Amino acid sequence: MSFATIWYITLETSSGSWVILSTICSLLPQVLISLWADRYERRYLIILADGFIALSTLGLAIAFFSGYRSIWLLLVISVIRSLGAGIQTPAVNAMFPQIVPAEKLTHVNGINQALNSLLLLLSPAVGGMVLGYFDIAWAFLLDVMTAAVAIIILFFLKTKRVVRASGNVSPFTDLREGLTFTFSHRLLKRLIICYGISFFLITPSAFLTPVMIERSFGGDVWRLTVNEMVWTVGSLLGGVFVSLHGEFKDKIRTIGTALIGFGLCFALLGVAKPFSLYLFFMGAAGFFSPVIATAQTVLIQENVTAAMMGRVFSIMQIISAGAMPVAMLLFGPLADVVAVETILLATGVLLAGLGVVFPRYN
Repeated sequence: MSFATIWYITLETSSGSWVILSTICSLLPQVLISLWADRYERRYLIILADGFIALSTLGLAIAFFSGYRSIWLLLVISVIRSLGAGIQTPAVNAMFPQIVPAEKLTHVNGINQALNSLLLLLSPAVGGMVLGYFDIAWAFLLDVMTAAVAIIILFFLKTKRVVRASGNVSPFTDLREGLTFTFSHRLLKRLIICYGISFFLITPSAFLTPVMIERSFGGDVWRLTVNEMVWTVGSLLGGVFVSLHGEFKDKIRTIGTALIGFGLCFALLGVAKPFSLYLFFMGAAGFFSPVIATAQTVLIQENVTAAMMGRVFSIMQIISAGAMPVAMLLFGPLADVVAVETILLATGVLLAGLGVVFPRYN
């Protein structure tokens, strides 16, 4: 659904300001509802979150089929879906060590990244076809159907139990304990600072490229579809590389090297012409994404106790969900007065610089 929503808003408005609102509504609510992954059974949390998201999306589909079409309605549903994601994402990441042996975490996380990329490869293709030949409401229904399948699978998944925080402890206490643990841990502190800065710098490439394509190359749906597909093919290849590699001995250096590659590819998006060359660099950037994500995730999974892991991943979720809307408050309006290509070039260079500094930071 996310692809179709972004494309719909982009094609309807061609405005960086509307992209800002969409980004804030999709990400910021997650900050308000994280920190539940250590308090309750993670499998049930994921099921409830998926069901919550699916019901809201079904309501949106019914509204669109009934003829009530509003960008503001899309934004409201984006808020609701974001609340569900705020529970789901840290719970999923924290659940991996409950079902995977420690020595297989990198391998399995790599496979997970590859499978996610494969699904993302199919999603924009199907979403683009539905949006181009049918109607966006059908894309919403497809999202509901896939959520139903995920819920059924989770019902049959068995996980190890872990000792959880008391249900009487407030989320603010959880947050304080998680922050104290994270920032007193030298490696986690180092990682989380890099995480926040990198998400801030990645934001223009993640959310403004559809606007750039519409302005510079044309607003055809197939261009937006191919843009997402080549990114996902790159991510799929990166996930396969990680799963075959099996283990990164120096994960800090791996993250730094991948950030350099990530940043250079994003910078080159700002100068790439024609569209085919732009697509090459977008695909190359996608390759580095699962490398960074896997190395960061496994570092946390290897260095955090099971009882604290959900809170640490929730803090990471809060940082990512908070950094991007803050970044869009800057880059969204800027995209209406400055070429998106210039923004991509500047943030890409800064991201590559972060990759150089990160392994040397103590």
